[in-house]
Amino acid sequence: MTHAYAIGHITIKDEKKWLEYQTNVPATLEPWGGELVFRGKLSSVFSGDHQHTQTVVIKFPNMKALNDWHSSAQYQSLVPLRQLAAHVDLLSYEA
Repeated sequence: MTHAYAIGHITIKDEKKWLEYQTNVPATLEPWGGELVFRGKLSSVFSGDHQHTQTVVIKFPNMKALNDWHSSAQYQSLVPLRQLAAHVDLLSYEA
């Protein structure tokens, strides 16, 4: 079965705003079957030039659910806060 994943590479600019953003995201995932798989801080870069300090991985049942979550009014209302709180490269993958 194929799943879809949202992967965010993150550099925090404002810890307080980032915590507020993180606290509000889980409720936006529920309607789309999104599940937090992993959230962590970078320990080391073995190869390449990776500048971000944190990563998050969110699993969805399929790409439609991921896209619907990302474009939902509930999640989009958090985007301005996310932009103030951190620099985030947000990617989608199917696996």
